[in-house]
Amino acid sequence: MAPSLSRVSERVIEVKGLVKSYGDVEAVRGIDFYVERGEVFALLGPNGAGKTTTTEILEGYRSRTGGEISVLGHDPAKRERDLRGKIGIVLQSTGIDPFLTVRETIDMYSGYYPKQLDTDHVIDVVGLKEKRDTRVNKLSGGQQRRLDVAIGLAGDPELLFLDEPTTGFDPSARRNAWDLVKSLVGLGKTVFLTTHFMDEAQYLADRVAVIARGEIVAAGTPDTIAGRDQMTPKIKLRVPDGAAPPPDAGPMRADGSFEVSTPDPTRVLNALTGWALEHGYAFESIDVARPSLEDIYLEITGGEEGAD
Repeated sequence: MAPSLSRVSERVIEVKGLVKSYGDVEAVRGIDFYVERGEVFALLGPNGAGKTTTTEILEGYRSRTGGEISVLGHDPAKRERDLRGKIGIVLQSTGIDPFLTVRETIDMYSGYYPKQLDTDHVIDVVGLKEKRDTRVNKLSGGQQRRLDVAIGLAGDPELLFLDEPTTGFDPSARRNAWDLVKSLVGLGKTVFLTTHFMDEAQYLADRVAVIARGEIVAAGTPDTIAGRDQMTPKIKLRVPDGAAPPPDAGPMRADGSFEVSTPDPTRVLNALTGWALEHGYAFESIDVARPSLEDIYLEITGGEEGAD
């Protein structure tokens, strides 16, 4: 998602030299990044990379060992009431009373904030208009996640933290959630997103930062991060069962496809289609693309997983 040209640059989050240690273990090792007002910023990283630790420090739920942080002009470590009234937090799971209705739940949470959005407006924004008088325990998983976002919006925050917002969603529910996040930007909100899904970051984020082993190893827009826009395109194709492998395609991949890397995909595509016509083959699929954001992510993180 391209940044808006009309947006006035203003950093709502600025992190310089952030360090978090647990005894001799340094979980976050002097990282720097920033988030501008009105953008969706995605922090990506494998489990154990320091992603959750960093996010909780920004939210004011965990102390830091060193470095400087500004969130909406405040140091979150001071836990100032003014800052808490300006941020919304949507965790992976929440302990919502299952017997309250959607309206009652939002009303209850909005009462904790000095400034509130109109409850009916919040319900409309998150797409729960037909469920406003439904009890929480009667909502589907996707609807409950929308209610989580509604709770995060209840206090009309300037900055919204979304932690793995679509974990466990089916493809349709994920797309609906993506549309919801885009609508939040339309309301003038800034969104700090953590996710394990690269297609989610590609679709939603203006900029991303990848953290691995406690360090920021890449940052930029999804299209240009780690020089992605300069990388050699790849042609991925499938041939009918029993067909000979196409020329210069190398061995068959585990998923049954063949892949050709080339700086000149037009010429190579012409050669491949000519070969297929000569042999009477019809490609089952053919696709030309530069390495995906997921390819880049796996390369720069080494595919590491652990425990955050």
